[in-house]
Amino acid sequence: MRRTALLTVATTAAALLTAAPAHADGGPYGQGLHHCAPSATTQALVCHFDVPPGTYDVTVTLGGRTAGSTSVTGETRRALLAGTDTGAGERTRRSFTVDVRDPEGEPTGPAGSPGLDLTFGGAAPRLSGVRITTAPATPRLFLVGDSTVCDQPGEPYTGWGQQLPRFLTRGVAVANHADSGESTVSYLANPALFPTVQPLIRPGDPVLIQLAHNDKQTDAATYRANLAALVEGVRERGGRPVLVTPIVRRWFNADGTLNNGTALLVNGLGVDHPAEIRRLAAGLGTPLIDLTALTKARVEELGPEASKALYLTAEKRDNTHTSMRGATEYAALVLGELRAQEILPERLIR
Repeated sequence: MRRTALLTVATTAAALLTAAPAHADGGPYGQGLHHCAPSATTQALVCHFDVPPGTYDVTVTLGGRTAGSTSVTGETRRALLAGTDTGAGERTRRSFTVDVRDPEGEPTGPAGSPGLDLTFGGAAPRLSGVRITTAPATPRLFLVGDSTVCDQPGEPYTGWGQQLPRFLTRGVAVANHADSGESTVSYLANPALFPTVQPLIRPGDPVLIQLAHNDKQTDAATYRANLAALVEGVRERGGRPVLVTPIVRRWFNADGTLNNGTALLVNGLGVDHPAEIRRLAAGLGTPLIDLTALTKARVEELGPEASKALYLTAEKRDNTHTSMRGATEYAALVLGELRAQEILPERLIR
């Protein structure tokens, strides 16, 4: 978000900011609605807090004199809270935890603005209070991946990791260190990627690893060795590695199935990435989220036409990267496995 938007004074402010008083300052960085202003270009409300990198609990009070529907995004288009309806005169509180880092989006992308940026959007945003508090000991759920996972900077592209925070409550922060174009080779080699992520991992932190789309010329032995190195690197820090098979490409056979190498991520050397990940997870005793199987079932269920809405087929002729709808559905599939395998406790799931 741009700081200039925060300085905008608009006549719509009364509709967005309710008459309820801001929360009193509760920390060294200041809290409350005086950090917020209407967006220069939309009906959204944009709030900025000058905080250093770290983990922060956010509590928002939604609602106002008139009925509203408010969603919250933060930093580089991260979905933090799904649309929440409030009736006229009603107030409701919601809390979530945010990972603030530099750069705020993709590790090799633009730095973004310093501090914490929150955008209150939705059909009729209503905000009556916001409070930010430090949460340095809060666990983080790390994501290691590629462009299908990352915090995509621009619409309509959306990674499933970008939508995952909306399903979680206060007490865990999603630290999405996925980066566009990365393979197992480059993620290990680039100092901005795993060499930066590894020291941040604390005992007990889950680390989800989904890398395959860009290992187009990586042979099977190298691919397995690289994934094993990532798993062992996480374990060295006391973290909990979780291997994730890649989302499918929307590439149908004439019979309406995705039973082909393009869809199922078999590379140019004949390396079946999902199969390699499954075998490695079993051999290393690592939890596995078989996102290939889950997304294959969903795409085939919708069929060749309806499944276009999950990807950017219509917008970009892109059958690899997901739309906001696709990213949200795929994040929900990941969440289901985090719950079923007890990788995250139920209390942290919204």
